[in-house]
Amino acid sequence: MCPARKTSDSRLIVGGHVKGGPTGAVRHALEIGAQAMQIFIGSPQSWKEPTPAPADIAQCKADIEKHELGPLFVHGNYLVNLASPSDDNWAKSVDNLSRALRLSDKLGAIGLIFHPGSARDLSYAVAMNRVISALTNVLAGYKGDCKLLLEVCAGQGQTIGAKFSQFGEILSALNHDQRLAVCWDTCHLFNAGYDVSSKDGLSRTVEEFEETVGFSRLLAIHANDSKTPLGARRDRHENIGEGHIGAAGFKRMVNHPLLRPLPWILEVPGFEGKGPDRKNIEILRRLAGEKR
Repeated sequence: MCPARKTSDSRLIVGGHVKGGPTGAVRHALEIGAQAMQIFIGSPQSWKEPTPAPADIAQCKADIEKHELGPLFVHGNYLVNLASPSDDNWAKSVDNLSRALRLSDKLGAIGLIFHPGSARDLSYAVAMNRVISALTNVLAGYKGDCKLLLEVCAGQGQTIGAKFSQFGEILSALNHDQRLAVCWDTCHLFNAGYDVSSKDGLSRTVEEFEETVGFSRLLAIHANDSKTPLGARRDRHENIGEGHIGAAGFKRMVNHPLLRPLPWILEVPGFEGKGPDRKNIEILRRLAGEKR
């Protein structure tokens, strides 16, 4: 976890999912005023293994250092489903996530964020066992610094990760492996039934996470408002302050002492429909009490 800082004298770490992969991420981040960055290192909807050139990896790391950007996160492939009932899909998921983790580490990313998967027609117990077995395989022999971040899900279908207790179960089964961590997504939390829009709801959410997982495991927050209401179990992101969570909800979150020190990564549609933008970043900073 990022070291604790006083909310009164700390600048919010805010950024977004930026385009261009290793060769274009820094340029896009600078254009929108992002500090923290999240990228894809290959097509998120193809099993084809990404093969960025070593020179491009080195240049990306040098540019991040030059412009004092970061931290850097990689978002995993959307096809990955560690709970898949298909043995072929499960094996491809394990292989893809394993390779992506090691490549993310070479890039200097501090976390590879991914969706644990969907049980589909499997029982919860069987699906969870497949997730735990998959993670055991992915982490076998891995000694890098980049962590695997399980992302909170909105609860659509039979997804694993819509309840904090499920993350606690995974961590317990893997002996609280320090190579595992968690990524919140504010839209997903809200749709899964965690009311981060209200004062009492945020307090209950923070308390439950601390009891079941622990804030030492929370390494990033995807900052997204929600087009759909509390508990809708849908994944529809909205620009900050324009959805059902609202500006007041985000103001509360970015000023919470356990949440403010974390990297806030925008995955919003953008006010011009082009994804994370400078306006959304400025809104978050303003809600955090920063003028720019």
